[in-house]
Parts: sequence; structure tokens; C-alpha cells
Amino acid sequence: MLDKMLLGRYINMDSWVHRLDPRTKLLASFYFIFAVFLADSWLGYAILALFTLLAIKLTGLSFKFFINGVKPMIWLILFTVVFQILFTNGGHVFWQWGPFVLSTGGLESGAFIFMRLVLIIMMSTILTLTTAPLELTDGIEHLLRPLTRFGFPAHELALMLAIALRYVPTLMDEAQKIMNAQRSRGVEFDQGSLMQRMKAVVPILVPLFISAFNRAEEMATAMEARGYRGAEGRTKYRQLAYSPADRQVRWALLVLTLALLASRFWPVG
Repeated sequence: MLDKMLLGRYINMDSWVHRLDPRTKLLASFYFIFAVFLADSWLGYAILALFTLLAIKLTGLSFKFFINGVKPMIWLILFTVVFQILFTNGGHVFWQWGPFVLSTGGLESGAFIFMRLVLIIMMSTILTLTTAPLELTDGIEHLLRPLTRFGFPAHELALMLAIALRYVPTLMDEAQKIMNAQRSRGVEFDQGSLMQRMKAVVPILVPLFISAFNRAEEMATAMEARGYRGAEGRTKYRQLAYSPADRQVRWALLVLTLALLASRFWPVG
């Protein structure tokens, strides 16, 4: 299942979202995530969900494709939701045992957390699926460029973030290969108690960390061999430029903002 994770992968297509300027996609994604944390009603989350569905439609990829990409993270999502439900008190209490409480407030809070995590994962996946790593680096660097006058290493930070994001699916693929090798030796990852499953995962971590360090060393050697010295003296083959489609995204974000503000005056739930 780990090899199905979409976050960090890039699919080369010619969709409307693919053609957007990377700065537009980055700013829109950051604004969307900010809006997700500010939403506090079912109507607000419904508006954000519709916005996400529209963005998925414009990528040219199927909704089922994105759902399959969320599945590898479902256990992390469910753990967070259950934790939120059992440790949030408010409203009518159905059941209580020590510090654990099941109440209407906890159920609503858990549902909101579930919506937040799914929407954030979806939008982050849209960003990485439609933006090449080099474009992502250029976009982050351009957005952070005003800070360079204060000595901030914008290019280095942008490159570090892009490489880290790019290697998420690579490490997931590596983990899946190690798990398959362990299964061929009779190791069961989905059977036994919780402690037994956790112990079965430990043998995966050591070779995974070794593989990650080896890949990092190989990349550092390759960059040094090509004379990489940071942003000093570097030029761009492709210059970033905004298009009419980017202006349409700004208008869409304005409409989203107005809709979210309206949802606060007419809350549902």
C-alpha cells in the first residue's frame, strides 16, 4: 500500500492546473490550507470540499485516483480522529471511562479533524502531482527571494524542500520493497497484537535509514561533480511568468473567501 502514496509524485500531463505558474499553485495551496484551519462549520467544509473537487477535475485525473492516494495514510488519519474524539469533551456525554470521553462535541471535533486532514492531503497531492520538482524549486525560490536581502538562503531552502518532497514516494517504494522481502521470509505485518506488529516494523527501519543516507550521499556527490555551488551565478533557462489562467485562480480564491465568510453568518451544524 505504501507504493500507492501520491504525495510527492509528479505526473507529466498538459492539464489546466499543470500549466499554471508554480507560484500561483504554491500560494493557492498555502491559502487553502490556512482556510481549512479557519473553517468551523459544516457549510464551510462543504465549500472547501467543492473547491477541492473542482481542482481535481481540472487536473485531468480521476477522483478515484486521489482516493487511492489517501489510503496509505488512512491509519494515521483514523488514529488522529479517534484521539480527538476520546479526549475532547463538550455537549452531551454518551460514555466516559477515566480520561476517555465520548460526547457530541468530541464526535463533531473528530469529524472536523477528518475533513481537515483529507482536504489538506488532497490539495497537497494536487500541488505535487501537477508541479515538476524543478518548477516547485523555482516557485519557492521566487516567493522567498525578498528575504535574500537579509541574507536568507532562499535557493538552498527551496532546493532542500523540493528534494525532501521528491524523496517521499521514493522512500515509500523502498519501504514497500523491504516489507515484501520480509514477507518472503515469513514475517507477518498485519497479524498478531499491536506490540507484535510494532516489533515487526523495527527490522524495516534500519535498512530504510541506511538506504536514505546512501541516496543522500549519492546525490551530494553528483551535485558536487556537476559544480553545484548554491544560487551563486546561476541563471534560469525558463523564466516564470503569470498567465490569464493565474488571474482566474486569484478570482476563484476571492470567491472562496467570500463564500467562507458567508458561511460564518449562516452556519450549518
